[in-house]
Amino acid sequence: MARDTEQFQVLRVIGNNVVMVEGGKKSKEYVIIGKGIGFALKDTGVIDSDDPRIEKLFRLEDREEWSQYQILLEDIDPKVMKITDEIISDIAREFSGKLNDKIYLALPSHIQFTIFRLRSGMDIVNPFLEETRMTFPKEFEIASKAAEKISEGFEVQIPEDEVGFLTYHVYSAVSNVPVGQLVKASNIVSELMEMIRSERKIRFEQGSMNHVRLMVHLRFSIERILQGSLIDNPFVKHIKKEFKDEYKLAHRMGTFMQGKLSVDVPEEEICFLAMHLHRLFQTIEKNK
Repeated sequence: MARDTEQFQVLRVIGNNVVMVEGGKKSKEYVIIGKGIGFALKDTGVIDSDDPRIEKLFRLEDREEWSQYQILLEDIDPKVMKITDEIISDIAREFSGKLNDKIYLALPSHIQFTIFRLRSGMDIVNPFLEETRMTFPKEFEIASKAAEKISEGFEVQIPEDEVGFLTYHVYSAVSNVPVGQLVKASNIVSELMEMIRSERKIRFEQGSMNHVRLMVHLRFSIERILQGSLIDNPFVKHIKKEFKDEYKLAHRMGTFMQGKLSVDVPEEEICFLAMHLHRLFQTIEKNK
């Protein structure tokens, strides 16, 4: 006996990969995401529930959140969606694995607002540009190409500061780390760097190996802490005994991160940071 297939009525084709529909058993509104799902579809079309192109079908349960995205999707410039599709295709070519579904909604929203700000003469300032460029080089390169597409498509000059923000969206798409979390992590990294500068009265040469290594370590340390990914550090006792000053500073930094992130910072992570601080201070001392 053949299985009954549910159908969704297309309400709006948002782009090649995103469609707003209504239907299903509860006759609710949904967003369907799938490669090429919207290609050649018209707003009067239907999609079968067993369509192999469907990668994700979701309904935002939070009414306020749904309303926000619904307004976004209804008002989005089709040209923005076209460029978004191209950028997402570029990302998918460069990285293996499935992209975070949220990029299909978050990226066009970001691009449309960026264009509005630039056309309104508003400045885009990114205090984390250099850190982003050095921490996520591959993602930054893809974001730079995305900025070129946006510039050509809308005849606006995309500043490099905006490339840094686009980099967050690229990294979020391939890592499943929310963009908001990336911004928060950047703030914390800057504050931790300032703690080190203040403690040891040192200054980092922008872009130097010491500067880059420390920023990258702090960035991924924060991600590990947030994701609960424990690292194995068999030298905890040795580090606490041999690198007492570095451990004290690392412990204060760990307490600071714990307060900002509302997550416990493992002793192994603190000792790993102390080890990096020891290497950093040794290198700076040798180069004096």
